[in-house]
Amino acid sequence: MGPYAKPPPEREALRRAAERRGLHAESRAAAALEERGWTILARRVRTPAGELDLVAEREGLLAFVEVKARASLAEAAFSITPRQRARIVAAATIWLADHPGHGEAGIRFDAILIALEGMRRVRDAFRAG
Repeated sequence: MGPYAKPPPEREALRRAAERRGLHAESRAAAALEERGWTILARRVRTPAGELDLVAEREGLLAFVEVKARASLAEAAFSITPRQRARIVAAATIWLADHPGHGEAGIRFDAILIALEGMRRVRDAFRAG
């Protein structure tokens, strides 16, 4: 398949279904954060370094939130790889440069894991550096 060839229809259908599941999971995660007093500042932020699922702030604490939906919570947790964490940190650095004045009370990287058994928020899931 050349660089401009379309993927097979079945692969494209799987990609679109995954995209819909991801959007649904991110909407659930955003709603859960808002219920707890967080303000969603941005969703699906694309930067040259990568994508940020959610950027949320509460009382000056800024959280970059990675949302993962998998068959189990364990699978969701293990799907955030070291390489992906590095891309999230790099994307967050770009977002911060473009949006000064946020995170006066601190900055952290959270994860919201979604699976059949429920949803779990992992505060400070990983650190920059």
